[in-house]
Amino acid sequence: MKLGQGGFGVVYKGMLVGDNGEDIPVAVKKFSRASTKGKQDFLQELSIINRLRHRHLVRLVGWCNKNGVLLLVYDLMPNGSLDQHLFNDSDMAILSWDRRYNIIIGVASALHYLHNEYDQMVVHRDLKASNVMLDSAFNARLGDFGLARALESNKTSYVELEGVTGTMGYIAPECFHTGKATRESDIYGFGATILETVCGRRPKCDIAGFQFLVDWVWKLHREGHIIDAVDPRLGGNFNEADAKRLLRLGLMCSHPTPNKRPKTDVI
Repeated sequence: MKLGQGGFGVVYKGMLVGDNGEDIPVAVKKFSRASTKGKQDFLQELSIINRLRHRHLVRLVGWCNKNGVLLLVYDLMPNGSLDQHLFNDSDMAILSWDRRYNIIIGVASALHYLHNEYDQMVVHRDLKASNVMLDSAFNARLGDFGLARALESNKTSYVELEGVTGTMGYIAPECFHTGKATRESDIYGFGATILETVCGRRPKCDIAGFQFLVDWVWKLHREGHIIDAVDPRLGGNFNEADAKRLLRLGLMCSHPTPNKRPKTDVI
């Protein structure tokens, strides 16, 4: 069963047999053999995710590099991605406020680990709702480390030789000028994800004459009506004080000046 597809190749649902003979569902990321960068992408992702261990990261189960077949095997997240729950047009239930709040906390914890607790600073470079996976209890698991880079101890940025990567609305504005990925650019993506989760709108969207969600929320904040940004589909079923705090945090993390954004240890 195909779960998704991207420039790297395809993700399938698979099964492993456990020690007691039980079936263990997994997600199998198969890298395209036709891609000239296929093996480099595979080795790059493997070199990072194989060493990371955190309760809010998608866990690597195994890998294969044999006869031209390149596979990474991850725990399957039964509740899909945050993006699917925010924007699915099917009969899927609206994601509750408590779950949204806990998901944001989980992503913050994962980002703090990558930036501060691992033996090298890791910049994710692609933090967005579609890369926030949800386990059986709707806990956040940050995934897709295809663009992630581990930095040497004397470095604070990664020069994007392949050009600016990521998705519009999540990319920090300075990246287009400096061509560098930093902690601060990751924080910007986190801010965009916070606003997306609270507002139920994509970071790049046409709303009230604005092209980006962050600009609309800034307007509401200046007018003293920031609470109006909360996803109307929640029907008022949310904690107003927490919602205001998260919206303000999202704006702080999305500040246009990198050094004005908070670090993960104070989020």
